[in-house]
Amino acid sequence: MNDKRRLTILRVLALMGVVALIAVLFIFRDQVKNLEEYGYVGIFLLSIAANATIIIPLPGVAFTTAMGAIFNPIGVAVAAGLGAALGELTGYLAGFSGQGVAERAELYNRLTTWMKAHQNLAYGVILLLAFIPNPLFDLAGMAAGALKLPLWKFLLACAIGKILKMLMFAYAGYYSVSWLTGLSGK
Repeated sequence: MNDKRRLTILRVLALMGVVALIAVLFIFRDQVKNLEEYGYVGIFLLSIAANATIIIPLPGVAFTTAMGAIFNPIGVAVAAGLGAALGELTGYLAGFSGQGVAERAELYNRLTTWMKAHQNLAYGVILLLAFIPNPLFDLAGMAAGALKLPLWKFLLACAIGKILKMLMFAYAGYYSVSWLTGLSGK
């Protein structure tokens, strides 16, 4: 089997896994509610783990969506967003240490060159890429680390973008359950 076909199969399987996770969390939402004892700390820790992978995304937003249906969506967004920002330190540190896997990628080189030339705007790009659900954020984190942008500024821009993104997903979970329960009541 060629590499392109294998990659396509892995992507389809990953998508099916995310859909299955959402379905399972929705079906067992009452049992998941029992995890309330871990609450926002559990959401925070899971979000760190989901975002600590480099290039290979884990379904952290699916979990955030499900938790938004159970907990206060604003609290979920803050816990998940802060956890996600800390998880993104892996990309920053990979770039900072000079061990970035993507150094040969054209997009990474273009992004690094642009961020170096426009360091004041780099934080806006970090915020925007953290907000938009995409796998490219790892490249931005590696570029920020390689350019040795101040860690606190990277984390601040990342946290704001991630919290705003997680807010959308948490409210999507909150409103989808309201909508679905409204349909079943008719």
